[in-house]
Amino acid sequence: MALFDADVKCHRGIPSSSALEAAFPAVELSKIAENESWRKEVHRPATSTHKWWAKRLGSVFRGIIAAAVTEADSDALKTYSSATNLDGLVVLDPFAGSGTTVVEAAKMGASVIGSDINPVATLVQRQAVQQWDVSELRRAFKLVESQCREEIDRVHRTENGEPVLYYFWVAVAHCPHCEVSTRLFSTHVFSQHAYPKRVPEAQIVCPVCLDVQAGRYDFASAECRNGHKFERAGAVNRTQVTCANGHTSKVLDALKGKAPKREMYAKLVLGFDGKKRYEPINAFDRSLYAECVDLLQTNERDLVLPVGQLELGENTRQAMRWGFTEWRQFFNERQLYSLGLLGSAIRDVSAGDAEREALVALFSGTLEFNNMFCSFKGEGTGAVRHMFSHHILKPERMPLEAHPWGTPASSGSFSTLFRSRIIRAHDYKSDPFDQVLINGAVQRTTGLSVPFEGKPLDAWPEQGLGTRQIYLRNGDSSRTDLPSGSVDLIVTDPPYMDNVHYSELADFFHAWLMGMEPFSGYPSVAQTTRRMEEVQSADPRQFGDAISRVWKECERILKPGGLLAFTFHQARLTGWVSLVEALTNAGLGVTAIQPIKGEMSTSVTKGGNEPSNLDSIIVCRRRKEIPPGSNLPEAAAARGERLLRELQEAGIDVGVGDVKSVIRGHVLATYTLGQGLTLSDLSELAESLTSRSVVRLCSASVSG
Repeated sequence: MALFDADVKCHRGIPSSSALEAAFPAVELSKIAENESWRKEVHRPATSTHKWWAKRLGSVFRGIIAAAVTEADSDALKTYSSATNLDGLVVLDPFAGSGTTVVEAAKMGASVIGSDINPVATLVQRQAVQQWDVSELRRAFKLVESQCREEIDRVHRTENGEPVLYYFWVAVAHCPHCEVSTRLFSTHVFSQHAYPKRVPEAQIVCPVCLDVQAGRYDFASAECRNGHKFERAGAVNRTQVTCANGHTSKVLDALKGKAPKREMYAKLVLGFDGKKRYEPINAFDRSLYAECVDLLQTNERDLVLPVGQLELGENTRQAMRWGFTEWRQFFNERQLYSLGLLGSAIRDVSAGDAEREALVALFSGTLEFNNMFCSFKGEGTGAVRHMFSHHILKPERMPLEAHPWGTPASSGSFSTLFRSRIIRAHDYKSDPFDQVLINGAVQRTTGLSVPFEGKPLDAWPEQGLGTRQIYLRNGDSSRTDLPSGSVDLIVTDPPYMDNVHYSELADFFHAWLMGMEPFSGYPSVAQTTRRMEEVQSADPRQFGDAISRVWKECERILKPGGLLAFTFHQARLTGWVSLVEALTNAGLGVTAIQPIKGEMSTSVTKGGNEPSNLDSIIVCRRRKEIPPGSNLPEAAAARGERLLRELQEAGIDVGVGDVKSVIRGHVLATYTLGQGLTLSDLSELAESLTSRSVVRLCSASVSG
């Protein structure tokens, strides 16, 4: 079964009373999770080959699985920290996202099912477990390189042939009062060090003639070589812009509903001597860009290019207010031409299916760093601030255009991401490692997990899921093809009401992927990944109805004695009410709620501004399988407060939002076990008990 210590009791199935419910090592796992949270892509590279949102911590999910198969009176941390082989255990994630559950369960030797309604998420999951022939992968990469790199390099160079790493642009608008053209600089410092007080040297630009010169990050005023005097602050201050004639207006009014025009003003060159230097844009740069405009128009029919319109939504609203109506507008013409060449070379490459798919996914991931919603992070760090640094489509007034193929000195390019994402993921899948506590310190350890790469199934096998097989399905998780009673353990991270509308953001990638068919069955007709069946709504009732359908399906496919465990991060009372009502309607009861480290300590609650960095692990069984017992809300609140205090005493930050979420959750969860109060009355009691806990646990930072 597993190489556990003798005193660790672990089942091939789920014990009747598990450590996940009764003795979860939240403090120790939170310390491990804190370490992982700062560099997820380094510690869990298999799930980091492509952007997906709200990616959860692999150490937490390994801990959930380990505790679920460990008996209550045993040590779940030893199970977590031991070499495991959960042969015969079937694990499902109905909201599989980036594939965290899939990977962690597969690493422990289980058979795994990942389901997600979004095809871009399915593509990400497939890369997380797909087996690649690394020699074939490198051969395919070289074939793509031979087809397009020379031309992409040619259109990103100086007049003497030196590569240009980055072009700097600024959006332009016309004053609604006097029609004077205004460059939308928020500051005239366009490049500075990530630690400017330590390295004060910076690059500044003249707003009048676009002359570029060296200066300091904190300069007060300057004069360019053409005699123009200017200050550090640009024409834009937050949402307001002031033109040269002194008229102030809203930026959106100046744009008049149209996407802004843009102007190049500087470039960062990698010299033949290996040194970087900043230069202003010259006539050659402008003529080279104009050539790309013509080349795009001439070759458009042969290139892979984005298709489709933006649809109004919570995460697309801001871009549409700026006049962006098509995905194509997120790129300038040189980007469209260069990425179109790269995309068509990958689309047509003669290579193995898995290896070609990996390159398609890599191309899609490269788009995140190569569009006009990116900006410059500065010297001393990864240069490109990718477009999803915010969970919205936020237009950029000072965008950065990167070299999409790149050089070893580039950030976010196809060639550099091939090494840092694809090759790193391959190595991890072949020889996985984990984070464990050794003498109180988090250390990387190998030998605890089995290699987990393979060919994922795309349909449920007639004979059932075999040993260590992985089934990845793209579809509605409320209507699966899984037989009743076929799953031992369900571990997932469901959407949080209206926090991030994944499909609205995923459509940015889908606009390109449609023309590349990354895997058989990838949707190539619908120009959006949005689906009516998505579990995503700001309306608590709609959210509850949608997630209830998934929970009902989970109840159907769980084996007798099986567990459902999921992370939830929601401080709002309405979110918890919708959740417990949905679980109750599905015939599920909450047997435990375990608070644990969820995000970096700098984060805030989803949809709020109160300090919060914990998730709640909600553990459920079929209601009919839960023995009767005491379900008093006051006792539940006391349990939640005790768990939070244990985390505090271990030095883990517990914010006001955490207390509100965990105590509300504990109190409202008693509803799923059939106590006497109505949900309305229980909600009132939850608010009263939560207020008391906030005072006791956060007396120094009570915020209501």
